[in-house]
Amino acid sequence: MAEALQNLTDKEKQTLRLMGRGHDAKSMARHLGLSVHTINERLREARRKLSVSSSREAARLLLDSEGDTPDSLGDTLLGEAGATRAQAQEAPTAGGRAFRPPWVLAGVLIMSALLGIFLLAMQPQTAAAPNQPAATSQVRADAPQAARDWLAIVDAGRWEESWRATGEQFRALNTVQAWTSASQSARVPLGAMVSRTNLSHEHVYAPPHGYETVKFRSSFANRPSAVETVTLAREGDAWRVVAYVID
Repeated sequence: MAEALQNLTDKEKQTLRLMGRGHDAKSMARHLGLSVHTINERLREARRKLSVSSSREAARLLLDSEGDTPDSLGDTLLGEAGATRAQAQEAPTAGGRAFRPPWVLAGVLIMSALLGIFLLAMQPQTAAAPNQPAATSQVRADAPQAARDWLAIVDAGRWEESWRATGEQFRALNTVQAWTSASQSARVPLGAMVSRTNLSHEHVYAPPHGYETVKFRSSFANRPSAVETVTLAREGDAWRVVAYVID
């Protein structure tokens, strides 16, 4: 078991610690500025590595091994470093929505050849942006096409143009050179696009105005089956890509 615990990534441990302190997937997503899908993926990997069927059991094993002390948190709980179990519960709600102080969570560029995952996910900026109204349901319906249009630019290898179509937070943390290098390493080997069909479109409720996550079943010349996930945020009157995953 000690070896299995060592195989957990820092992010998986971070998620298990939160669960062990009373959080569910939804509240963890709010804490970390992530989607519920990402949280569930972390938990699924942790269960697999620890050979348990319950995420709660995985959390218990980790916390038991670390002594379940505040110092074992490792990762700062956003705005709540060193929180106790009671403090880590749901925040009071106002108007039916959980209120938490604003923060900005900057994502990182992650490449994992072993898992076959190409993740270029700058987590969306959670501080409210000026003059950025919430998208209406009619506007959100345009998100899948916006995702397709952006992917077509990537398919064509127009890296600088695709970088300019990403969100402000993404561009602030990734230079066009870094994006180009990563894209050439991970996207080019897949070969030409063969087909792309819509799998799902989900609105993710997160501050300031929510995000649109669009998934496609894609086929490339050198990889006949893949799932592409594009997350978009509304900036002004346009959709901007803030995360891209090929799995």
